[in-house]
Amino acid sequence: MTKSTASDIPLRAMVLAAGLGTRMRPLTDSTPKPLVSVDGKALIDHVLDRLAAAGVETAVVNVHYLADQIERHLAGRRTPKIVISDERGELLDTGGGVVKALPRLGSAPFFHLNSDTIWIDG
Repeated sequence: MTKSTASDIPLRAMVLAAGLGTRMRPLTDSTPKPLVSVDGKALIDHVLDRLAAAGVETAVVNVHYLADQIERHLAGRRTPKIVISDERGELLDTGGGVVKALPRLGSAPFFHLNSDTIWIDG
């Protein structure tokens, strides 16, 4: 097994944030799931902070349900740089969302995460 180097880490990521959050109702009746707070921080910020710490430079975030709230929330982020993939017109599900975002992701490998992913090292 070889040890990974900084040059092996993808510089881009796809963060899925377009879902309806139906399993988390009533929390998501007026708040999109990516903005639900866990330990004082929005779910999506847990993901984006970890990506930034890993060296990811750009995160493509797809939006659909209550998209304006997510865009407003992400507008203040500087790292990683946020690029919105707008799916307001039609919810594309996981595969369709990634396909739509591919031009923004480029041809190099990228991370692919749900906006509600929380992981702890160790």
